[in-house]
Amino acid sequence: MLSLDFLDDVRRMNKRQLYYQVLNFGMIVSSALMIWKGLMVITGSESPIVVVLSGSMEPAFHRGDLLFLTNRVEDPIRVGEIVVFRIEGREIPIVHRVLKIHEKQNGHIKFLTKGDNNAVDDRGLYKQGQHWLEKKDVVGRARGMPYSFCWVYLCWFIVSKKLPCCSWEVPYFLLLMFAIAVGL
Repeated sequence: MLSLDFLDDVRRMNKRQLYYQVLNFGMIVSSALMIWKGLMVITGSESPIVVVLSGSMEPAFHRGDLLFLTNRVEDPIRVGEIVVFRIEGREIPIVHRVLKIHEKQNGHIKFLTKGDNNAVDDRGLYKQGQHWLEKKDVVGRARGMPYSFCWVYLCWFIVSKKLPCCSWEVPYFLLLMFAIAVGL
């Protein structure tokens, strides 16, 4: 069995090899966390990358698509823009398009959203008594879509096999190219 083979391998390691493996694993986890936190700071969004979970935005986005988000405070929300918002009492954020904007005389902006593939607006999704969303509800705004994580992985896999010396530089290069493409 796989689990027993793993344990046998660990038992055969000397202390130095075991420490090296634990340190390696820790560096991988901490690097991933640093990249994620760095993206949070750069984009201003608590969740810089989200996955589309439903078909409500088809044909623009399909279930499983990855969206890159930004949430800059100074950018006004516009009709037609795709926002990711969170509703009180629900954990999972929703990806929909801004349908209408309602601006009060004091400059306070509220807006209404709708999924491209839905027949009606999102008022039925909002908490009871809420008819408009506010900027505080927004997690981020869709700025780009990596076409598919599978393609990025495939490119990385092919290049790392052909050029082993560049196996760890390729993901960073692809991330840089994506950032340039979405205008960060």
